[in-house]
This record gives sequence, C-alpha cells and structure tokens, in this order.
Amino acid sequence: MEQTSRFRLETPQKTIEIIQKYNFTFQKKFGQNFLIDSHVLEKIIRAAGIAEEDCVLEIGPGIGVMTQCLAERARHVVAVEIDKNLIPILSETLEGYDNITVINDDILKVDIRALACTYHQSRPLKVVANLPYYITTPIIMGLFESNAPVDNITVMVQKEVAERMQARPGSKDYGALSLSVQYYASPYIAANVPPNCFIPRPKVGSAVICLTRHEKPPVSVRDPMLMFRLIRASFNQRRKTLLNGLSNSPELDFSKEVIAAAIEKQGLSPTVRGETLTLEQFAMLADGLTE
Repeated sequence: MEQTSRFRLETPQKTIEIIQKYNFTFQKKFGQNFLIDSHVLEKIIRAAGIAEEDCVLEIGPGIGVMTQCLAERARHVVAVEIDKNLIPILSETLEGYDNITVINDDILKVDIRALACTYHQSRPLKVVANLPYYITTPIIMGLFESNAPVDNITVMVQKEVAERMQARPGSKDYGALSLSVQYYASPYIAANVPPNCFIPRPKVGSAVICLTRHEKPPVSVRDPMLMFRLIRASFNQRRKTLLNGLSNSPELDFSKEVIAAAIEKQGLSPTVRGETLTLEQFAMLADGLTE
C-alpha cells in the first residue's frame, strides 16, 4: 500500500533527530530500545508474512520506525503504545498514513477481540512487536491464553528467551516456557539481532521469533490447566525428580502415592526428571491424574 509521510525514519540519524527534537527521554520502566536497522525491519516483516489484506497489531511502536514499514505492506495497522510521551512524536512520524490507528494504552488491558471486530471484521490479526524484555512472557502468553483472534506473532525478544521458546526436551533451555508456547504455536527463530541495532543499546543480544498459531493444539488433554500446573511444578525444582517436584508443589493436591502411580502408568522411571518429558507425555500424565 503506497503511502507518503512527511518524516521518513529509514536511518539512525533520522531517529536521533526526532528524539532530540522532542527532547524525548527513554523510560527504563518501559524497557525502551528503538530498532534502527532497516535490514532487521525487513526480516521481521518477511517473517510475519505481511500481505496487503492483513490487519496488523503492533505492540510498542516507539517513534514509528516499524509502523511506517508495516503500513506500506498491510491494509491497516493498529499500534498500541503505553508511553504517552511518544504519542505527539507518532502524530508527526505517521502523518500522511491513513491506514494507521494509534492507541495510547497498556496492551495487557486492551480488548484485542474488539480491535479485530472494529478493524478487521473479526478476522485474526497478525501481531508484530519489539517487546520490552521484562514483560515478554506475560504479553505472549496473555495473547494465547485469552484466545485472542491472532494468526501469528512475530516479535523481537531477548535471544535467551527466544531460544527457550523453541527448545526441545532434554536441552538446557527447555522449560515451562518452551512447553507453554509450543502448546499454542510453532516457534521459529527468524534472525539474531546484535545490540548495535538499537538505540539505546541493550546489554544482551536479541532475536526475532515467529510464533505461528496452531489451528488446534498438538496434543489432546482433558484439563489443560492441570497440565500447565504439572509443567510449572516439574520445572520449579529442576534438580528434583518429577515425582518429588510434583509432590512438593503447593499448586497440586495429589498424594505422592497417586503421583507415583500415574508416572508408573505412563511407563516412566520413578527417577525421571521433568525436563526429559515431551508435551504429549505431560498431557498423558495430566489425563492419568484426572482419572
């Protein structure tokens, strides 16, 4: 979708220019690191598979660098920005685009189903974001657990977090986050991004990860919430056996004998550790305990 804007943000110099013009101060509480590399922007948009009929939900547009690029590919962009000090800047940088809606709000409080209804005839949105590291997991899991109408989520996150999301059983990065994400979506790391691609530079490396939502979960389980309680309990005490981890969990009210019997029923060793179990095995264990 061809648009014109009075203020283009293709270079780091332009980003610095507008930050200085508005005397903008980066807020540590919002975890603000603005992306300034056009090659990385292109990788994000390519990974998200943005097409001209799409409606994109952008979380944390900052000064609008990626917002401009998204608006030139998608039918409509809804950008949710929590920092009210960025709203006047976005008014300038996004002037000339008639297919962008900016909302000053906390994404955790926004009714995404209502956004899809208003801007995309209730069809699923594509989510794109450069997420603050401190709130990555609550945002992503909130989108999945609320059953928001979302097709895929393409986000910039801390590299270590991206690796945990796509980790497989038995690896050092495998944990509760891996299983929770993989229950809802198929994760794929599209790019690793060094600190020098941001202003200000973060202290750690980043990665672009694309989470393509499953049409239906890859495992069948009677009580998904119980399964997630089992997963959390088994990884809260990684060094313990699965039996001891589950028995000691305040989230669970099964006796040690019942848990031991359920583990044995799955053909697992009494000394097995939670980090070796697949999502399917956790689902079967949850069903065994439900019975």
